[in-house]
Amino acid sequence: MGKQLGPKQRKTKIIPFIRNGEYYFKKGMQAYQHRDLYKAKKYFERAVQYDGNDATCVLQLASVLAELGEYQASNQWLFKIVHELDETMHECFYFLANNFAHLGLFREAMKYAEMYLAHDPDGYFAEDTEDLMELLKIDQEDENSDEQDDLITLQERARFLLEKEKFPEAIHLLETIVANYPEFWSAHNNLALAYFYNGNVQKAQEIIEQVLERNPGNLHALCNRLVFYYYLRDERQVKRLSDQLACVHPFFIEHRYKLGATFALVGRFDLAFKWLYHLYKIRYDGDDAFYYWLAYAAYYTGREELAKNVWEKVIEANPNKRGEEPWAFSGPSVDPELQKIIRWFDRTNIAEMLYGLYLFSESPYKNDPAVSIAIRRYLADHPLLSQFADYFLLREAEKSPSHIVNSHIIINELSAKNDWADESMYIAWFSVVVNAFSTNERFSNHSAWSAALEYVWRQRQGQRVTQKSMADKYHVSLSTVKKYIKKVKELLS
Repeated sequence: MGKQLGPKQRKTKIIPFIRNGEYYFKKGMQAYQHRDLYKAKKYFERAVQYDGNDATCVLQLASVLAELGEYQASNQWLFKIVHELDETMHECFYFLANNFAHLGLFREAMKYAEMYLAHDPDGYFAEDTEDLMELLKIDQEDENSDEQDDLITLQERARFLLEKEKFPEAIHLLETIVANYPEFWSAHNNLALAYFYNGNVQKAQEIIEQVLERNPGNLHALCNRLVFYYYLRDERQVKRLSDQLACVHPFFIEHRYKLGATFALVGRFDLAFKWLYHLYKIRYDGDDAFYYWLAYAAYYTGREELAKNVWEKVIEANPNKRGEEPWAFSGPSVDPELQKIIRWFDRTNIAEMLYGLYLFSESPYKNDPAVSIAIRRYLADHPLLSQFADYFLLREAEKSPSHIVNSHIIINELSAKNDWADESMYIAWFSVVVNAFSTNERFSNHSAWSAALEYVWRQRQGQRVTQKSMADKYHVSLSTVKKYIKKVKELLS
């Protein structure tokens, strides 16, 4: 008999199953061939997340979006291909022509049809393009006025009316646009803004909800909804929507700007700075509004030199903004360090206000009774704020509940083992405290809470971190860290 491997000698060959862009692209093609367009869209979007530089994959996603009637989204991906990925993929011009024709933008459609034939006169879509051009000529002949067909001009006019606060006129124009172009979502969003600023809050909210029903995930609609709740002073909804949008990572530059500007408007300057400074670093050519919000975000996150440099661009573009500098409202007699702390009390988020109290307790002013009393009167009416104010400002540790004292010990431990710049980590801890207010949680295991909080926070920041490393850092067992991670996630959910 020949030699055979004994049980201990046999080795199992493990073939790893890796889901990458190619895997999702194949799944998308299978769904597309079965005409399950929604599933195909989902798979192609995942494929693009893995490999956004694969022009073929992006083109397939654009094609499916067009078949689903999402013509504007399709166009964004097609423009990415021709401007960033592969300028020789001329069929994109044909698809752009078709999409613009469906949107009723006939002159735009004609322009891209002509571009396709100019680049590829004998191409695969040449005959179809010529047929499309014939139809476009007929449609254009039927129009009484080129201006009525020019959606871009109408949209710019509506934007001008909004900026000039001529809301009734803007509403009338935007109603006309959405009636003629029901899938032109930016017009719907601007119409909602016009109604809101004209005082019809209910109508504005109805429009936003309709947009999100028909076009789920529309970032402009989500941002506008957050702005509405901010002006309505609905603190719970502002926090909920801000936390949701904090997890969004937009692909398109205009969406990043919208997100950053929205966060700045509602006072979430930490999140605003993240996106606006990112655009600034990649040399985004923004208008004065972009630099305006960047200056505010920089100033209110302690980056005063950057804020002043950026503000020069605001004045250069719009001299009328002189006097609106973020530091113009701070008061000349207040120390800059104290100003930074006081700004935290202007927020609507209780966790951020608690962080401001903590910063004050670490400042040179902590023993100044006059300043402490002034801040105490300045705070919003909230039981947690009152308890922490008594503890941090009036130094009444012996009278304070155990969860207040323990919370202070935990944030001290977090700050001792981390950088002071990680402000959102400390705010996340106070969010845990706020959300646990109705429970009987005492936070007695300081190191376990610290390790779990830092692990969850770093994970949500997209950082590579292990539970074992956090256990070692805070000198607690791995099993304990796992137990408290579950608690932290529940309280932050």
